[in-house]
Amino acid sequence: MKDLIQTIRNIFSISELRDRILYTLMLLLVFRLGSFIILPGIDSSILQDSFNSSRTAGGGVLDFFNIFLGGAFARGSIFALGIMPYISASIVVQLLGAVVPSIQKLRQEGDSGTKKLNQITRYLSIIIGLAQSASYVGYLKGQYPQAITDSSFFIFTTVFLMTAGIMFLVWLGERITDNGIGNGTSLIIAIGIVSGFLPALYSEFQANKPMVFFIEVILLAIVTMAVIALTQATRRIPINYARQMMGNRQTSISKEVGMEDAARQYIPLKMNSSGVMPIIFAQTLVMVPTYLLGLFDNSYLSAVGGAFNDQTGLAYNLFLVLLIVVFTYFYTAIAVNPNEIADQLKRTGGFVPGIKPGKNTADYIDSILNKITLPGSLSLALVAVLPAIAMICGVSGNFSKFFGGTTILIMIGVVLDTLQQIESYLLNRHYDGLMKTGRVKGRERTGAIAS
Repeated sequence: MKDLIQTIRNIFSISELRDRILYTLMLLLVFRLGSFIILPGIDSSILQDSFNSSRTAGGGVLDFFNIFLGGAFARGSIFALGIMPYISASIVVQLLGAVVPSIQKLRQEGDSGTKKLNQITRYLSIIIGLAQSASYVGYLKGQYPQAITDSSFFIFTTVFLMTAGIMFLVWLGERITDNGIGNGTSLIIAIGIVSGFLPALYSEFQANKPMVFFIEVILLAIVTMAVIALTQATRRIPINYARQMMGNRQTSISKEVGMEDAARQYIPLKMNSSGVMPIIFAQTLVMVPTYLLGLFDNSYLSAVGGAFNDQTGLAYNLFLVLLIVVFTYFYTAIAVNPNEIADQLKRTGGFVPGIKPGKNTADYIDSILNKITLPGSLSLALVAVLPAIAMICGVSGNFSKFFGGTTILIMIGVVLDTLQQIESYLLNRHYDGLMKTGRVKGRERTGAIAS
């Protein structure tokens, strides 16, 4: 406890770090206050009651979406879509970067290319935001007509205000990233998730006996530690550097820094290179059979479609696991390019011991990547189905969502990233870090050569 208090003192004794933390907290507070500002023409109380009574025990896509937004979706807030359209636009631009030569070229132009890609992402966010805002209005008109004012002016103002809310959150996230601590976009999503955790925890405490609740909390802690291990699991490929002339003697870069430092030079390949994206894609597409089969007037097809809508059902979870494995391989292939890593090594004079530079190095990295992706995808699939297992074991629907899936992955990833930045500030000012056993490892950019 004494060390913890001293660490907190060290953090707030660094004026720049203190200002960044307070600035971040202030902007996150703005986001949370804004999520309670209701769109004109919407009766929030009727909407929330109708939404809560109509959703299924498994939650469904909209309930899953509402968790990310801290309840703003169900309240009819100006932030009802949160920053998710921007996330969708970022994913689209990233995927296009793997197949469109012009975007690939922008990615290689450094800061100027990054600025152009960010501008493209913002414009695409507006387009997606307008489409999703219009869909939200249509959803309200179809499902909760008693909670809204049905008029052309209501449609126009709602679409305009929701799109403006999306872009305000984009601006808010960029301000946090530039002037605060951590990744602003990720923090906005994480704070929405965290805002629902304490109410779910309290509801679970009221609904169960103290011993049962205590066991659930212990299991949640174990799951959290396992997910942290999965997030940080890395396969390190050792590298050496070619010899260079240093004055009148020949040496190698690795020996110049000493044998101990040379042992730390490696290519880090994360077991879960794709992060949370496969689960997000899979949980979105797993509902497609329900919608498609629901279009047919057939009792058998409707029953099959209903099976894919049951979060605790076998069909839903098997299909979810299959999609996660497929998307993990797909997204890893996009996120990690062995040829780029091999070329970077070759340009800097680095090589993998026993492997020829160039194509042989790329093939070697690709083979290792394929080997670690399978257990990584299966582990990710297990994390995704843990909420269903928790519900089967008697955990309530709201609290069970924190036992796995995107919620716990996003929260852990954001916490690690933020702690890594705080750790860097402490070490740069010659203070003890947050961890005495080693540096906090965040989600490093896969494929980069670390030392």
